[in-house]
Amino acid sequence: MVEGIRRTKMWDLPVRLVHWSFVALLPALWWTGEEGEIDLHKVLGLIMLGLVVFRILWGLYGSSTARFANFVKGPRAVFAYVRGLRGGERRAVAGHNALGGWSVVILLSLLTAQVSVGLFAQDVDGIASGPLNYMVSYETGDGLREVHELLFNLILLFAIVHIAAILFYTFVKKDPLVPPMVSGSRDLPEDMAPPRIAPLWKAIPAVLIAAALAAWIGMGAPRSLEQATAPPPPSAEDYM
Repeated sequence: MVEGIRRTKMWDLPVRLVHWSFVALLPALWWTGEEGEIDLHKVLGLIMLGLVVFRILWGLYGSSTARFANFVKGPRAVFAYVRGLRGGERRAVAGHNALGGWSVVILLSLLTAQVSVGLFAQDVDGIASGPLNYMVSYETGDGLREVHELLFNLILLFAIVHIAAILFYTFVKKDPLVPPMVSGSRDLPEDMAPPRIAPLWKAIPAVLIAAALAAWIGMGAPRSLEQATAPPPPSAEDYM
């Protein structure tokens, strides 16, 4: 142990699980979409929806390093941080830095838009569609399919930039970001106040809300018990 340095818990388990779930789900969603595995694609999309909703809720009342209010900074703080990077400054941060905080906001915004559009979109043939496609016209659903594809390309571009940033911090700034997101801990100065890590039980309300919302939407957002228990619409395989 280096003098003046303390091993500190920084990322809670919910944040790490959501983060790595995003990493696993994005290529799985791409593959199922490309291969025409629409039913599985829709299931994975609903899981993504639940994760995004959970992360947004957890960002409101979870651990201090998970809360948007603690890491989303104004333009002045972002520019100051970028100037510090260009000047070779290296300052430990207990959580997201001013630039990384906005990357979280951008990613969640893109994923929210991507999942939301996918709920209403339909495929080229108009056979397979999102669970809320019945709420829009054929033309609208077809147009949203193209938007769905465009948003995924934007997410892919963001992922490339994100990976490049990780490599920059790891090899140029000598500040590896991946290990702390795996273990949840990193070395911080002893005089730095440790983050407040929320107990796991506090995540239960957000999990229940996110799961209930995803399940409700997956059933087509029924407005009555009769609608909820009605037979599901035909799947793509039923037309084969």
